[in-house]
Amino acid sequence: MEGTTFEEVWQDVISVQPEPPTWLVVGTGICALLVVLTRDPWRIARNVVTIAHEGGHAVVALLSGRQLTGIRLHSDTSGVTVSRGKPTGIGMILTVFAGYVTPSLVGLAGILLLLGDRITAMLWISILVLATMLLLIRNVYGVVSVVGTGTVIFLVSWFTPAAVQAGFAYLFTWFMLFAGMRPVIELQSQRRQQPSPQSDADQLDRLTGMPGTAWVMIFFLLNASVLVLGGWLLLF
Repeated sequence: MEGTTFEEVWQDVISVQPEPPTWLVVGTGICALLVVLTRDPWRIARNVVTIAHEGGHAVVALLSGRQLTGIRLHSDTSGVTVSRGKPTGIGMILTVFAGYVTPSLVGLAGILLLLGDRITAMLWISILVLATMLLLIRNVYGVVSVVGTGTVIFLVSWFTPAAVQAGFAYLFTWFMLFAGMRPVIELQSQRRQQPSPQSDADQLDRLTGMPGTAWVMIFFLLNASVLVLGGWLLLF
């Protein structure tokens, strides 16, 4: 980023960047898929998915009129968002439902900015969202995770040329699209091996009477649909 004054920085953020070559879009998609499919890279990158997951719970809780108490992110890539309000009803249902679909929706939102070649704007919006979420974090690991993620995005947006920013932005977007699928598959596997009444699917079971497995299928189908739509938008 070349700006030194606020006006110059703002112009850099809202400016339109050159459309990246097709090979970069395809290449970053392949790299993102490999990250999701391989054990160690996924173990690290999954923290970003957890941030999005818990952020989804938090946003919907606030929109539905619930009082948000805080968010905790854990080193095993799990997390919890605590809110106060009516324990049943549509607000609670939507709050619980939001977690597993938010990563995919974040990827879709990123695509809308990328299609307008607003690459730097996408990165800075991500930083602002993370900064806002930081105010709600209630444990040390959560703070480290959010600050670390935001720092990486800031360094890329401030110190790297447009081509590197584009590669990072497309890699992140592809990753969120693909990453929306794996936690849903892991959820069902965990439910079979070690049933937990606290999983989102089982909470929805108690709230609605619809079996938890049916909710897992809904998560899967919605995220798969977003992945197909997102891939089509990015490639065609």
